[in-house]
Amino acid sequence: MAASLKSNTTPFYTKLAMVLLSLIALGYLAILGKKLLSPLLFSLLFSILLLPLASFLERKCRLPRGAASILSVLMLVGGITFVLYLVGSQLSSLSDDWPVFKQQLTTGINNLQDWVSHTFHINERKQKTYINEATDNVLATGSVVLGATISSVSSLMLFLVFLLFDSFFLLFYRRLILKFLLAVFKEENSVVVKDIIANVQNIIRQYILGLLLEMAIVSAVCCLAFTVLGIKYAILLGLITGLFNLIPYVGIFTALLLSTLITFATGASGGTILIVVIVIVAMHLIDSNVLLPVIVGSKVKINALITILAVVIGEMLWGIPGMFLSIPVIAITKIIFDRVESLKPWGILLGDEKDDPYPAPLPVTPDTGKQEAEKVKDTPEKA
Repeated sequence: MAASLKSNTTPFYTKLAMVLLSLIALGYLAILGKKLLSPLLFSLLFSILLLPLASFLERKCRLPRGAASILSVLMLVGGITFVLYLVGSQLSSLSDDWPVFKQQLTTGINNLQDWVSHTFHINERKQKTYINEATDNVLATGSVVLGATISSVSSLMLFLVFLLFDSFFLLFYRRLILKFLLAVFKEENSVVVKDIIANVQNIIRQYILGLLLEMAIVSAVCCLAFTVLGIKYAILLGLITGLFNLIPYVGIFTALLLSTLITFATGASGGTILIVVIVIVAMHLIDSNVLLPVIVGSKVKINALITILAVVIGEMLWGIPGMFLSIPVIAITKIIFDRVESLKPWGILLGDEKDDPYPAPLPVTPDTGKQEAEKVKDTPEKA
């Protein structure tokens, strides 16, 4: 018996090699299937978000499932279009200040040339030579850049088309997908599968709604603060801060850079630019320490180390879409790990220390053995 048990035990180095090979294979498949998997995962998140709306339209409004699914997707498109319209209307007003932008840019370049000349002792003639050479190189590759831009725009449009169609079909065939998931696993595991599906829907829906609420609060507070302080294009700066705040960690720096450049280009003084920086940094601190833990952190309980690693790996695999999807994917993974007995240790690694289901043992002292012996001695024997 002991020999058979020993022969069935897989060595640690074999398990480690299998895990590493699986991770490498999954990463390679994720890179190859980016154009297919990226819109599919976004569609999964949107379909989970729209599921209560589609169910409401079916039950209360007596609409067919196809009509309810189409109407739900159209409402999502309407909301995204409204946000893009707000940003576009604010950006269009920037064209009125193009002469000021050009003048500020020229002044900034001249000041930068003077600083480089005094600091690094490179005269303006050499600097202009470097700039002209760089400009010629850019113009020489202009056709390549233009082709890449057109390709990016076409890829984005194709991505949006796939996103809408996938969201519709996931809503329309949701019962079929549920039957498939239940049929794949054994009947005794059906309770666990249903529990995983229910928790994934609940947590992902709350997470997305929490992000949207957080974005709305950050945008509103920044718009109000910039308006009260008399900052030009206050609404645009507030919308930029709120929208880029959706990107974990990197978004706030991007919003800070864009807001600073726009404020500088409007001819604002150094004090005004400093005020914009202070407002955005203060809003980020409030958001990170108050809003994020209360609104979003309570929905997805993942420790900060895993969050940062997930964001970095997501950017390496899929770029900006991977950064958006990293946290929901890790949240779904943690739900599965927590409910599968052999994967629970990995769920502990992904989670927060406060939610550890296995508390740390008490510290061992010289008196520990005596106390345990007394407990055993005082315990009555069973008949």
